[in-house]
Amino acid sequence: MKRSPKTPRPPYYLRALTIAAEGSKADIAKPFKGVDGGVFEIALKHRGDAYRVIYAVRLGPDLYVIDAFQKKSKSGIKTPQMDVDRIKERIKRLKEALR
Repeated sequence: MKRSPKTPRPPYYLRALTIAAEGSKADIAKPFKGVDGGVFEIALKHRGDAYRVIYAVRLGPDLYVIDAFQKKSKSGIKTPQMDVDRIKERIKRLKEALR
């Protein structure tokens, strides 16, 4: 069956999150550097812009989306430090809330 040009495709990051929720890792997900294990990043491109979805899978039985943002790095592919700091703070608060 052909897809109508007007029928939107489900965003592929949702499939990656579904795979993570089912206990596996999608090919487009990679470990997020700078934080403890169990935190992953999905890199997205849309109309020439770069976006990131950060999620954690090792905080109990649930999957948590920690952050989603447009990447505006001035230093190549590296995630800006203010974004990394925000992600670390959110993970810290989430861990405290789950105790």
